[in-house]
Amino acid sequence: MEPNLTGSDNGRSSARSPKLSYKFQRLRERLRAAIESGELCGKLPGERQLARRFRANAKTLSKALTDLAAEGLLERSIGRGTFVKGSIPQSAAQDRWLLVCSPDDLETPLVNHLLRENPQIQVATDTSTMRPSFLNPFRAVITFDKATPDEFLKDLVVRNMTVVLVGREPTTYSTHAVLVDRPLGATRLAREMLTQGHRRFFVVNRPDQPFMLTAVRQTAQRFDPSAVVDGGNPADVVAAVEAGATAIICDSRKDSVVVKQRLERARIDIPGRVSLGAVGSRNAEVVCSGYYVNPIDKANAVLQLLRDPQASHRPTTLWLNGQYIDCGTITAMGEMAGTIPFDNEDVAEGRRL
Repeated sequence: MEPNLTGSDNGRSSARSPKLSYKFQRLRERLRAAIESGELCGKLPGERQLARRFRANAKTLSKALTDLAAEGLLERSIGRGTFVKGSIPQSAAQDRWLLVCSPDDLETPLVNHLLRENPQIQVATDTSTMRPSFLNPFRAVITFDKATPDEFLKDLVVRNMTVVLVGREPTTYSTHAVLVDRPLGATRLAREMLTQGHRRFFVVNRPDQPFMLTAVRQTAQRFDPSAVVDGGNPADVVAAVEAGATAIICDSRKDSVVVKQRLERARIDIPGRVSLGAVGSRNAEVVCSGYYVNPIDKANAVLQLLRDPQASHRPTTLWLNGQYIDCGTITAMGEMAGTIPFDNEDVAEGRRL
């Protein structure tokens, strides 16, 4: 008698084999076995490391992980990684946050520090396709992408979600904010430059937020009403120097990089002909002297707001003061080529501010 090929064991093997005809399906079963045996547990290694470990290419691995996630065996999320289902600590699972940022911010120290502090953070770079149901699991939303639509933020407030804006002025009373105190930094820079004899300033600032320009003008008015303070964008700096400006103050580290490049292309010596300072966040290398906020301090300020049990009832704005970093781009008028030295009375008057 011929053996019964429809028996329980042979039948299952015969039925399953067509499903394993692709590489990603075979890899999927290897990963499943590793998870069931405990070889893989908790948070899985990064995809590159997993691909090397199982000798598979990235595309094959991604398909296998997607299948296992669809079955509910894994939990995958941009920004926090891939976890074996049920392995995320319960305390973290109850405190899910959504972080909205631009793609350029994904690898910044600020994002990395927040992810280390709360692995349950999910990162998104686009809000245009988010459905209301997607937001339901989150208790709080952090956004430091200035392009995040106001309508999206208003919807979060209507849902009674805790919202923290980073580097963005709040437009409603119901949101928190963590901001660099740029006007204070600009005031400090202006005072230092004024005591060094500078009387012609150019402030690089955003048209919709002229706070730094106002701060420098007020400082100059108290020190010397005859001082001239103009403002504009990075494209205007060369013309400003040609018109007599000897001190430039930028409202961000990013703008200071652009300004310095423009001045160097125009062969305007820094600080031989013009002093350059800035106020902002130290997300990357700084190129000029100024007051900068450490991104870790900014991340800790966000965590402070989100971990405050009264946060949902007491919206707060935290203003962060930067630390001065000297890059040698600011000097006294008397040390600049082709300038007239100021006298000691100017210095004494400036220090009395």
